Amino acid sequence: MSDTLIETARAHLTTGAARPQVQPQHNHLLAALPPPEFDRLQAFLEPVAFKLGTMLYEPGSQMSHAYFPCTAVVSLHYMMASGACAEAAGVGQEGMVGTSLFMGGGSTSSSALIQTAGLGFRLERARLKAEFRRGEALQSILLCYTQGLMCQMMQTAACNRHHSTGQQLCRWLLLNLDRNPSGEIVVTQELVARMLGVRRESITEAAGLLQQSGWIRYRRGHIQVLSRPGLESHVCECYAVVKRERERLMHNLA
Repeated sequence: MSDTLIETARAHLTTGAARPQVQPQHNHLLAALPPPEFDRLQAFLEPVAFKLGTMLYEPGSQMSHAYFPCTAVVSLHYMMASGACAEAAGVGQEGMVGTSLFMGGGSTSSSALIQTAGLGFRLERARLKAEFRRGEALQSILLCYTQGLMCQMMQTAACNRHHSTGQQLCRWLLLNLDRNPSGEIVVTQELVARMLGVRRESITEAAGLLQQSGWIRYRRGHIQVLSRPGLESHVCECYAVVKRERERLMHNLA
């Protein structure tokens, strides 16, 4: 990610009436840090403006930073040789991108794509490793988050294999709604189809049924959730499993 983007984000965060109210504590992992650790880490956090469609890293590339989204959403997905892809997990304000940096890697076989534009922060690789090796709260927080991320990946794999496209779409919408409470998701049906690893026609049909039920309103490039209870009544158990595990792990850190 270019220094220009970082400077742009810093300007948005620190100047003018248009300043978005985004601080590092808007990321749940950073907010869970005890004050002494947070104060030490804050000096090294760089604000970042995440642009829609930006690739944070690609398979096999060396990762230079870990990213902590606040208002952005990042999709972790796998690309096949044929060009087909499927999302393994999403990351928003509840997490971070770059777990391989402290898990012994430095690269990964997945890609990270900005699915929803927004703001966040990044931390240089060497600084993340140094803070992790201290063995303090950050280490426990990141390990717990990684467990939750693994749960999401495994549940996504099971969901894609055993549940209908309509149920998968509801799961995907609810997880994104948790990260973006506005209820407005800027995304095309083609992108959703790629994330779920299904045909676009299947998403068109599934979204049409949800719209007929009055649960969503779809227009080109935008999905507005009108009834969360409606989606929850149709979603498979995978959404609740992922949400429950994430909340359990974060509660243990409180």
